[in-house]
Amino acid sequence: MDFSLRADHPSNTKTDVVAVAVHEGQKLSWAAQDIDKASKGALAAAVKAASFAGRAGAVLPLFNLTGVSAARVVVYGAGSGNALSAKDARATGRALASCAVELEQAELTVFPLAEGAVDAMQQMVLGVSDATYRFDETKGTSTKPKPALKRVRFGMPEAAAKAAPAALKNAVAMTHGIEFTKYLGNLPANHCTPTRLGDEAKKLAKSHGLKVTVMDRKAIEKLGMGSFLSVTNGSEEPPRFIVFEYSGGKKGDAPTVFVGKGVTFDTGGISLKPAGDMDHMKWDMSGAGTVFGVMKAVAELKPKQNIVGLVVACENMPSGRATKPGDVFKSMSGQTIEVLNTDAEGRLILCDALTYAERFKPKAVIDIATLTGACVVALGSHNAGLFASNDKLADDILAAGKKMNDRFWRMPLEEDYQEALNSNFADMANVAGREGGAITAACFLWRFTKKYDWAHLDIAGVAYKGSGKEKGATGRPVAALVDYVMASEK
Repeated sequence: MDFSLRADHPSNTKTDVVAVAVHEGQKLSWAAQDIDKASKGALAAAVKAASFAGRAGAVLPLFNLTGVSAARVVVYGAGSGNALSAKDARATGRALASCAVELEQAELTVFPLAEGAVDAMQQMVLGVSDATYRFDETKGTSTKPKPALKRVRFGMPEAAAKAAPAALKNAVAMTHGIEFTKYLGNLPANHCTPTRLGDEAKKLAKSHGLKVTVMDRKAIEKLGMGSFLSVTNGSEEPPRFIVFEYSGGKKGDAPTVFVGKGVTFDTGGISLKPAGDMDHMKWDMSGAGTVFGVMKAVAELKPKQNIVGLVVACENMPSGRATKPGDVFKSMSGQTIEVLNTDAEGRLILCDALTYAERFKPKAVIDIATLTGACVVALGSHNAGLFASNDKLADDILAAGKKMNDRFWRMPLEEDYQEALNSNFADMANVAGREGGAITAACFLWRFTKKYDWAHLDIAGVAYKGSGKEKGATGRPVAALVDYVMASEK
């Protein structure tokens, strides 16, 4: 999709579809007033005749308006306020894109409200991308023709013109990162293996000017990542440890490090999962997919800072060689772990990556993982869980999530929960009891992050939709993390 800005008056805009806002009570926005004046009141009359309520997210196609250069006019609802919320703006982007596709038009020009125009434009870009995203790679004869919509333009009010180009650039880079994350997540596990992730990392690095190191089992063994390797024991697929490096800052500047869980399929190992919905476990690499998406967007935006992305990739499978409940392994940190449940494998691979992150002397480390079903029970599918050892880091992530409608909810991280991880046979167990499962999982990771500021994002409830026509990866929380990076530039 091609996104750009244009400076025409709404009524003079030569485009396939021009979209203008109407508030509740049929109050016309600045752009709608311009169209209405040019059409000698035809827009207001059509809105009244259709009883268009102006609800946010609603659209109304209008036809045969005279005095307007655009082939089609679409009215979109702006609600009762002066500005669209992030949620409503994104829903509007989806609705307008879907309408343009249904009308079989190639170009859509949108005029945001005067207030909050820049933020609304960003959300509309994400909404358009979401509405037009398609995953066809593994389809055969059922592949449908691609939508006609190719270009989306934004006509910004004069007050927003200065800030609009940078905001649009950020939003477009986010969509590229989100779509890449979705693509990797939606690949079935027999396609998206750890080896495939390594190959995709090399391709991304080559096309976007990143440095990448892809380590095989031998190199991982040399690092002493015994906890990570314990998860790989039952699989025929070889593991990969991927290290991305983006150097936009000065040499020696402390980087931000993103760490992604990349379990390309999780059966639970010997602690086998139930059969129902096990296909969802192809999305257990969504944390890794998020790191890929963030690194892609960062490489396009070129912030003046250093960013590192770490991906630990493997399968968790049962076999005669698989890790057994009660086995003990030594992590890269030297701490030993009693594996009481092989289905709590994400923390076992992440902990070694978190230890590896120390060598970069980071200013902050953020790990992203579909870590626990307990977080889904606690928060559902609207907010991801946020755990952090530093209040400012937590606040900055929360702010980015709120701005991008990619929300987090801060969860407790307290020493009182650590006792539940005690083991008679190792320095710790990999699981505690059922109570506070998302918290004790975070507390396990916390033990490996004492040398830097750290945040853990449990995205199990938000990384994918598991059923219905929207089944698939969501690309969350790429937008929030890219905004977090770019906000630190200011």
